[in-house]
Amino acid sequence: MATRSDEIDRLDIQFRWGGYGFRVLRCHLATFAPGKVVRFHKHSEYEFHFIPRGKGTVIMEDNVHQLHEGLFYLTGPNVLHQQEADAHEAMDELCLHIDIVPIKESEDEQSWGDPWERHEAESCIQALNNLPLRPHVDQYNAMSWFLSAYRAWTEGQPGAFSSIKQAIIQILLRAARMSTVPNDTYNPPAQTMNEYRFRIATQFIHDNYAQPLTLQEVADRIPISARQLQRIFREQGVESFSAYLENYRLSQVCSAIIEGNRPIEQIALEHGFASSNYLYYVFKKRFLMTPRQFRSQHTSVTASTVDEKLKEMNRT
Repeated sequence: MATRSDEIDRLDIQFRWGGYGFRVLRCHLATFAPGKVVRFHKHSEYEFHFIPRGKGTVIMEDNVHQLHEGLFYLTGPNVLHQQEADAHEAMDELCLHIDIVPIKESEDEQSWGDPWERHEAESCIQALNNLPLRPHVDQYNAMSWFLSAYRAWTEGQPGAFSSIKQAIIQILLRAARMSTVPNDTYNPPAQTMNEYRFRIATQFIHDNYAQPLTLQEVADRIPISARQLQRIFREQGVESFSAYLENYRLSQVCSAIIEGNRPIEQIALEHGFASSNYLYYVFKKRFLMTPRQFRSQHTSVTASTVDEKLKEMNRT
């Protein structure tokens, strides 16, 4: 970072974490020559200072604090402070200036996303706001993440933006651990194992319904016994595994019939039916019409209304 210390500053990095928006204003290495003084000033954003080399002093709230390698301190928002390098020794600072603003969310937005992440972001900002105005030992190694962000960009790493975002969040989280705010544990929302297994099973069916599938094969993917999986389907309001598979295949067949003009025989084979004759048998038993009759009745129906039509037929 010594040779291209302001590389990250050239980027307009903005991201969202939980219920907050973040904009990186500066993320660089600064060097204070011996005796250099930065007169009293303040920032509206959060400013993190890490000392990788040298020594000096910082004045915050009229208190003078000694600085040396391995310390960090937070100024801002709106903390008046003055920095000075030692009279005989230069001092380096890794500086992160970052705007952090709460985001107003609609009800739809609040229902999406992980509440666990929102909780962690909220706890982190609360802890930073209560960080004592004095230098702290960088015991959680936040400083190393500056180099991670720098390398992600300068080395052209795939996913550089995501790597920089993760590095910034790590700096915030590790600094926040020095706060006086007690650690507020969070119990993430839990899912029942049977709901989870049902979701895994049905997703596997959706991905592979066009191939021959057995109850045992799907159960092995979870893995549980075939009897247990059959019981889970009934718990979730489905008659059986075979009924679910057949219903899903039929829904895809109906979509294919409405959306195009391919032969019924081809559609049958593409959607898991061993033959067009078997599709005709299952289709007529279920919908009281043949696939060709279904096509003639629904040639003007768009694909977006397929589900509604299927529900209507299922009720009859």
